[in-house]
Amino acid sequence: MSMDYIRRTYSVPARRGARIAYTGSPLLGRALGTIVGSRGGYLRVKMDDGHPKSLITMHPTSCVEYIEPPNYK
Repeated sequence: MSMDYIRRTYSVPARRGARIAYTGSPLLGRALGTIVGSRGGYLRVKMDDGHPKSLITMHPTSCVEYIEPPNYK
């Protein structure tokens, strides 16, 4: 499945390079990251915490806030 599938199925502005905030962690508060791809119907997100293993898979609508669209021309 592709990013286009995710956009159409979940009605979200998910694109590679888009910024998101994960809001589902009571300990971390808002954790910021960048969408780098997809796996199945899920987003692959590189979190901003700087940890080398900060690439995570998350559902496109579960505790995800889309901050800004990527700059496409």
